[in-house]
Amino acid sequence: MRGEVTVEVRTDDPSARFVPGALLQTDPSERGPLRIESLRWHNARLLITFAGRTDRDAAEALRNTWLLADVDVTAARDQDEFHIAQIVGCVASDESGNVIGEVIDVLALPGGDTLVIERAGSELLVPFVRRHVPKLDVHNKSLTVVDWEELV
Repeated sequence: MRGEVTVEVRTDDPSARFVPGALLQTDPSERGPLRIESLRWHNARLLITFAGRTDRDAAEALRNTWLLADVDVTAARDQDEFHIAQIVGCVASDESGNVIGEVIDVLALPGGDTLVIERAGSELLVPFVRRHVPKLDVHNKSLTVVDWEELV
């Protein structure tokens, strides 16, 4: 349909976040706020039309815009569930406690989430799986990475 945008969903509860009438903040902020007019799923992709943005040019102007949800990242969650905001900024260390670097981003890749660790001016990509990240302490902003040398 005209004016629909494809949304890369990075939430565990899209049915609660994306509903007609919902007002979403944006990054960059000058592109929003955006009110959801309609939405539909097509081939596992979320397509949304925003109020006042009903033609192709208006939809194209939203390319690379982040849709932000107002979420309490400190709310009680399952021990294996985390918000990206809780992981970014964590200090990554090896099993001996030697600092590897700091998590600067979490990428949602087709194969699974991947940590981006800034290390001595370069970036180390670490699959966010228990094999490589057996310990995560979001309260102390730290995590342990094992076998990271094989990823360099």
